[in-house]
Amino acid sequence: MTRLTRVIGFLAVLALLLGLLLPLVGAAAQETNGEEDVATTEALSEVPSTGARRPGPVILAATRVAAPEPEPVEGVAPVELQVDSVGVDAPIELGAVVDGAMQDPSGPWVVSWYDQLGKIGEGGNVVMAGHVDYWNVGPAVFWDVRDLPAGDVIRVVGEDGKNYEYAVQWTQPYMAEELTPEVIQNDIVGDTGEETLTLITCGGEFNPDTGEYNQRWVVRANLISA
Repeated sequence: MTRLTRVIGFLAVLALLLGLLLPLVGAAAQETNGEEDVATTEALSEVPSTGARRPGPVILAATRVAAPEPEPVEGVAPVELQVDSVGVDAPIELGAVVDGAMQDPSGPWVVSWYDQLGKIGEGGNVVMAGHVDYWNVGPAVFWDVRDLPAGDVIRVVGEDGKNYEYAVQWTQPYMAEELTPEVIQNDIVGDTGEETLTLITCGGEFNPDTGEYNQRWVVRANLISA
């Protein structure tokens, strides 16, 4: 899949974005032959044990572009995200897209990557999401990413075994009411014209009545070495 033939006209639906990375309400437990699940499995991909609604963050819409195509650049899937300055060393899962809606990460310590928005080494905008906190866990994988300063290095390990390093360009909070489809497309998930990494998580105040945060934090970083 080339950069220009890849889905590029991504438009977000605000109502779905507002549900990104929320704790769930209500408990569920599961037993298998009387044995408890292995702790590491629960930490990475347990079914969330809370119960507020958690629709996916973004709806993707395809736009056909009739233009000459350059030679394709083969990207690779990311498998691990490392941010030494804030102690992040997390596995990356392939984020599901259901009926065009990006789904949330499956657990507190895993990062979701959405391949429809670009692979690493492909020259586009690589988009990932992680929980800021988690019910019955507390601070989660992206708890400190909002504090990353400009110039800080984010390392992504590819399935090819190579390290791809990105330098933070900016970190910015968006109030929920600011997140129009145009802002999401132009400022967050859309093509930036160069290879970038975009991390998304929640922030601001949490409203227990609605089960929603009133902000989203976005970190944008540019590729500096591969």
